[in-house]
Amino acid sequence: MTQPQARPDRPAPPDDGFAPPAPRGGRLHATRVRLRALRMKVRARPGWNLAWRIGIGVLGTVVLVLGVILIPYPGPGWLVVFAGLGILATEFAWAGRLLRFARGYYDRWAAWVKRQNPFVQLLLGFATLIVVLATLWLLDALWLVARIVGLGEWTWLHSPIMA
Repeated sequence: MTQPQARPDRPAPPDDGFAPPAPRGGRLHATRVRLRALRMKVRARPGWNLAWRIGIGVLGTVVLVLGVILIPYPGPGWLVVFAGLGILATEFAWAGRLLRFARGYYDRWAAWVKRQNPFVQLLLGFATLIVVLATLWLLDALWLVARIVGLGEWTWLHSPIMA
């Protein structure tokens, strides 16, 4: 294959070291084709199809619940929520609609936070910290850490619901 000739009326693309997209004949494409074929075989048998949908439903729900639990903590909480909805959306149309809605809502929220002045952003971060500390206290994680580091006499760290 020859290199395309530079045209004087168009600037040359930057040589940033990135390769062009891989052709459709790659491993990922082949894996997708095999998975689609497997799914078609499973769909052809009602019992297998029901088992498949139940499995996807359980897996997606577990990932979704884990993501909801992780939302207030630093890390990939929303990513896990979207992954759980994505898993569910492979089999359930309602999950696809919910995924589009949640993603749009999240994007609007993130854009709103970015538009706020630094004081409001700091206040939101502080509120998130309070939620994280409160849940860690209620789950008795602070008491556990206090005992490990030798501060077992700090009984105020002990959760009232775990007593």
